Amino acid sequence: MNDRLTPLLWMVLSFLLGSIPWSVWLGRLFLQRDVRQYGDGNPGTTNVFRAGSKLLGLLVLLLDISKAAAPVGFAYHNLGIRGLTMVLIALMPVLGHAFSPFLAFKGGKAVASAFGVWIGLTIWKASLPAVVFALIGLGVFRVAGWAVMLALAGILVTLLLWLPEPLFLFVLLGETVILGWTHRADLRQPPRLRPAVKQFLQRSGHLRCDD
Repeated sequence: MNDRLTPLLWMVLSFLLGSIPWSVWLGRLFLQRDVRQYGDGNPGTTNVFRAGSKLLGLLVLLLDISKAAAPVGFAYHNLGIRGLTMVLIALMPVLGHAFSPFLAFKGGKAVASAFGVWIGLTIWKASLPAVVFALIGLGVFRVAGWAVMLALAGILVTLLLWLPEPLFLFVLLGETVILGWTHRADLRQPPRLRPAVKQFLQRSGHLRCDD
């Protein structure tokens, strides 16, 4: 295959794989429902759970992660692609999920696909901190978008301290822009704390009652 065509083909392949709306297709196949009629109306794992199937929701989560991890990991580790080309390949699955041509370019929030990218690039080195910070964020904030931002901040800290490779930093920047857009409704709201967290901070004197 022409060496000049290989990166372009991988960009296209990564975008197409990322754009596969597993939640919508499998929801129709196994639940006879459109998962976009639940929750926030987006095609994604959370709304599969809300549609009534934990098992299918878990399957969709794994598929959404894998559709990003597989092409990104192969391009990075097996083909040895680097530089701006690799940055673009890494962002394609996230863009594909967020703007899926299979759904008239109205995709989901792309969190699982963004996570899959880090598995593809670093296996567990950046993806594990992402999970830890995301869980912390979900436990602290009432709005999911701020939990996602905390997870991205956790990845940034990990990269700066452990994996300060410019390629990774540019991928993170691109993901932050995309996920900031897909979570824009959440991020318009202030980062509100969960009641239990707020009460704990008030009792410990770190938060005034009127905050």
